[in-house]
Amino acid sequence: MGRPNFQNLHVYGLSERLADAIWEIVSGWDPFPRETVGKQLVKAADSVGANIAEGSARGTYQDNRRFIRIARGSLTEVQHWLRRAYKRKLLPDRDIEPLKATIDELAPRLNAYLNSIGTDKVGGG
Repeated sequence: MGRPNFQNLHVYGLSERLADAIWEIVSGWDPFPRETVGKQLVKAADSVGANIAEGSARGTYQDNRRFIRIARGSLTEVQHWLRRAYKRKLLPDRDIEPLKATIDELAPRLNAYLNSIGTDKVGGG
């Protein structure tokens, strides 16, 4: 049995990379920041990939597109929580660049994937 299609998408792999990096960072925080900002940040990051996966399992292109739009919203939420974490000195400068690089690649890939859904093109998102 082959892997479901979403697991083969580059955009999904990027979402996993982002979520895993955020998990690693947040898991080292003290309890109060981890339970407040950290939980929200991890949930938002996990939501990006979860919505890519769920959308791919939907029966219509319209449903899939809706879930990719939700994934884009979750990515924007991740950016919000990262800004809060940085402002509150929870993120050291060394953690910023790798996260920014992943987000800077993921955001346009989500848009490209959204635009490809329902077309005759076969893309890797």
